[in-house]
Amino acid sequence: MPYGYVNVRENALCPKCLSLERHRLMWLYLKEKTGFFTEKLKVLHIAPEQCFYGRFRNMANLDYTTADLESPLADIKLDVQQIPLPDNTFDMVICNHVLEHVEDDHKAISEIYRILKPGGTAIMQVPVMMENEKTYEDPSVIDPDERLKHFHQKDHYRIYGADFPERVKKAGFRITETNFLGEITEDQKTKHRLPADEYMFGYKK
Repeated sequence: MPYGYVNVRENALCPKCLSLERHRLMWLYLKEKTGFFTEKLKVLHIAPEQCFYGRFRNMANLDYTTADLESPLADIKLDVQQIPLPDNTFDMVICNHVLEHVEDDHKAISEIYRILKPGGTAIMQVPVMMENEKTYEDPSVIDPDERLKHFHQKDHYRIYGADFPERVKKAGFRITETNFLGEITEDQKTKHRLPADEYMFGYKK
């Protein structure tokens, strides 16, 4: 089904599971690049998406915890900029399309790094405009209508550019994949209605 607020995208939303293009891309990444579906993993899912929640909750191999400021799907209420959990707790943290909504994304990324076990994996997708060399942000823009003009959504703090991986590396992460979408065949992209411009990187502690 079509989906989008500013720019409506055709064939984006699955009417059955409610996944969007980025969710289907993440599912393929988890399947092909991680042991998510087979290994015993302790997972924290920040801002859990409805299309994933029930499926992940029912996976016997996962010790699965959800977290959010407000969502009724959350087991724990928290601010990702100050996570009230111990160091080295999780094998994987999923934080999908959240960081653009966070005032201090460096704090949030550093907190995710802190609570991951050594060798743990972080899934941190964000909307990225790779044609922009640098991330655009302006703390003086606080009016929601002005944020819409500047950052394409009323609750966004920035538009990420090609420097996003470097911003993540500043918190200590190392990159294992430079662009998972680029590894997928055109047939797969068509079959799963994957995004043309969703850059997905692999981040390890």
